[in-house]
This record gives sequence, structure tokens and C-alpha cells, in this order.
Amino acid sequence: MPVITIPKKFAGKDDLVVIPRREYEEFLELKKLIPVVKPTREEKRIIQRGEREIQRGQYTAWAKIKHELARRRN
Repeated sequence: MPVITIPKKFAGKDDLVVIPRREYEEFLELKKLIPVVKPTREEKRIIQRGEREIQRGQYTAWAKIKHELARRRN
């Protein structure tokens, strides 16, 4: 895999990522199809609460939820 070094004077404050042109063009096409959704203040509050719960380990693993749902179907 080729390695490319970007001089800091060009990078500025943000990181730079180098990808093949074809992948970049595919990304741009995908970007047109997926709308950017900005969460409301209430949605941001809910997301923050969920992140705190995850940090405290207060969540149910997806595998357990799938197992319980499968049991209820039968």
C-alpha cells in the first residue's frame, strides 16, 4: 500500500484522509441520497442521556433482546 505524507502546512488543524478518486466519487453520490438530519434540542438531550446510560452499563445487549423476541413469537 502506498504511503503519502501530507505536510503540516497543508493539513492545518484537521486531519487529512487520502482515498482513491473512484471511492471519493462514490461517496459524493451517496451523500446526495442521504439527507443530513440535525437533531432538535430534545433529541440531543435524549441522546446524551442514552450515552450516559451506556457508560454506566445500563443497557440490554442486542443478542438478549433478539433471543427474548424470538421466544415471544413461538
